[in-house]
Amino acid sequence: MSALHAFDDTHELRTLRDWLRFSVSAFNEAELSFGHGSDNAYDEAVYLALHTLHLPLDTLEPFLDAQLTARERQALLDLLRRRVEQRVPAAYLTNEAWLGEFHFYVDERVIVPRSFIAELLRDGLAPWVDDSEQIISVLDMCTGSGCLAILAAHAFPNAEVDAVDLSADALDVAERNVADYGLQDRVRLVQSNLFEALEGERYDIILSNPPYVDAESVDALPQEYLHEPELALGSGADGLDATREILARAADHLHPGGLLIVEIGHNREALEAAYPDLPFTWLQVAAGDEFVFLLRREELLEKY
Repeated sequence: MSALHAFDDTHELRTLRDWLRFSVSAFNEAELSFGHGSDNAYDEAVYLALHTLHLPLDTLEPFLDAQLTARERQALLDLLRRRVEQRVPAAYLTNEAWLGEFHFYVDERVIVPRSFIAELLRDGLAPWVDDSEQIISVLDMCTGSGCLAILAAHAFPNAEVDAVDLSADALDVAERNVADYGLQDRVRLVQSNLFEALEGERYDIILSNPPYVDAESVDALPQEYLHEPELALGSGADGLDATREILARAADHLHPGGLLIVEIGHNREALEAAYPDLPFTWLQVAAGDEFVFLLRREELLEKY
């Protein structure tokens, strides 16, 4: 029986344990793609069930043998059907995404937050930033939901943060998240095609998680990723169009000693081949040292 038809048999499911087993089986049978908050069927099934039942996301065991009410069963069934039949990412089903302890509202106007730069901000970009309180200006380029701008505002308590995106829809989502954290006085939202609307602005740090998926990979993306804004994914044939523009103009928008930190996905080899004279520093994150680079303003000036 296919995963689609398996939903006809859910009347036999009673406890949360029953529903979790069923969900994992349905997800695996449908060969869902993960990567928008979890990386496997079990973790996603647990998250979706606990969220739908309004239970603490970090507490499962006490509720496993609890029976669901008819209304709860219907709510969970409706959500699971959308996940399997429409391949909607979990974050869009729940309208929430997490980066560490930080929670953000998301919908299909923005890419689901999953930046490695978030890991680096937990420690205030140490050791490349000696004193987080000395940072007074940060730019988050291609802000999307505003997640990195918000994390930067927390990491650098004295900084004013500009959060820039080309998409007005994305900035509407970012505005909601900025307001949720009470940061309207410190995070400025700017609609701009990269640096176009930032004439004369200078920053201590520029962060960016720009579009970086190459054309071949865009064509091969699982259906889940096609729910995300195309503008936030692809960036030319080799995935580096936005990164090239950032590299070309970043030095003009950095203070002396300022840092540029950019996430580029799986494009390290292509980037180093395109810029053999730039002394990229590759930063260590959970997945390795191939995804995020750092350059100082002075290193960029030697090239531009």
